[in-house]
Amino acid sequence: MTTYQSFNEVQNALNNDTTNVVDITKTYLQNIAENQHLNAFNEVYSDEALEQARLVDEKLANCSAGKLAGMVVGIKDNLCYKNHKVSASSKILDGFESLFTATSVQRLIDEDAVIIGRLNCDEFAMGSANENTIYGTVKNPLDNSKVAGGSSGGSAAAVSAGLCLVALGSDTGGSIRQPAAFCGIVGIKPTYSRVSRYGLIAYASSFDQIGPLTNNVSDAALILEVIAGKDDFDSTVSKKDVDNYSAAKFDNKPKKIAYISECLNRKGLDSEVKEFIENKIAKLKSDGHIVEPISFPYLDLLVPTYYVLTTAEASSNLARFDGVHYGYRSENITDLESTYINSRTEGFGEEVKRRIMLGTFVLSAGYYDAYFTKAQKIRRLIKDKTNKMFDEYDFVVSPTTPHTPFEIGKKQTDPTVMYLEDIFTVQANLAGNPAISLPLGKHSNGLPIGLHLMADNFKEADLFAFSKYLSS
Repeated sequence: MTTYQSFNEVQNALNNDTTNVVDITKTYLQNIAENQHLNAFNEVYSDEALEQARLVDEKLANCSAGKLAGMVVGIKDNLCYKNHKVSASSKILDGFESLFTATSVQRLIDEDAVIIGRLNCDEFAMGSANENTIYGTVKNPLDNSKVAGGSSGGSAAAVSAGLCLVALGSDTGGSIRQPAAFCGIVGIKPTYSRVSRYGLIAYASSFDQIGPLTNNVSDAALILEVIAGKDDFDSTVSKKDVDNYSAAKFDNKPKKIAYISECLNRKGLDSEVKEFIENKIAKLKSDGHIVEPISFPYLDLLVPTYYVLTTAEASSNLARFDGVHYGYRSENITDLESTYINSRTEGFGEEVKRRIMLGTFVLSAGYYDAYFTKAQKIRRLIKDKTNKMFDEYDFVVSPTTPHTPFEIGKKQTDPTVMYLEDIFTVQANLAGNPAISLPLGKHSNGLPIGLHLMADNFKEADLFAFSKYLSS
């Protein structure tokens, strides 16, 4: 039984007739069965995945297969897949089946990827540990006493543990990159609007972006190349042409790289994480690149601004889950008002309710200008400052997370402490820039350290090329 670490390995094995897609899929299904303790999957499509694999083998035999033939993919449980359950790991969507397929998922299927199941996540993608879920906490495959990160923790754990070759996640404030760093894999958040959000259950619509979690940069580039691009079902998606990401190669020219000095001098940054970044900076300099410190005066405003705006959007987006139209409905109802109140009270988890209430507060008549309007103005300052950074620099480097994975249950008691998990990742979401986490470091505790790299808008090809260079 072989668990492949890259799609290139899969293709070589298929081309040499040493395996077939059915056998590859069976291996992943066996790995899933043996690793149920990780709690990565909410549902496994065993029979259906094997049937998909059989059809792909037929296409390979007659040379009509798509570019992802042999790739086994898991999808986060906030991505719709027609005639399959989707719950966003919430009781409020209990029993709901999607009537359509998300564009990103459909594009994978169209290129003959095999969808093996839906993956655990923080409820409605709200969290940084994958502990806010009706299906139970996802465990980190590298240390089962630690969290896998969130909200795409199931996606990261599944790829890291070899339960699927790649996975799709969503990133609102770091929800792909942070779990990727915690689980020692690659995770990228594309430029906002690069990938269609059609079929993604919304948390905060002006922040959410779908992206891949993979074992290596090449697979991430290939997946993004397939799922990116214009879509008639999403009016906010960019119509810019999609670059040939999978062919992106480093041009061997010195790059100009910035690092935010406030990040490295921040209280709470693990000393070994800081040392890792400093060593990486020194190595880049010795390789001929220009690496300079810059100041970002809005660092302490990133997380507050993010939570004011995302909770406001969540308050609006989650109003549709009301116990009337679909999903969970309370049994303790007497009239329309009690249907709304009891269904939402019983259906939503504590963290989701907290964010809905916070969002409703900042949108309320007396506080709208004081909070929401002011946060929008600060977001514009953050975006303008970020754009200026990329007028001068090719990339901005930082840690992905302030520390390595923490223990399960450790930070649940204080939500504000958990919110600071996004301190290094959230700038890319506020400004809309693409950013990637690369598993390039290792802590003395044996757990991975992620290097975070941010680029200018729609410069994913450059980001992939430089990431391959750094990973080589």
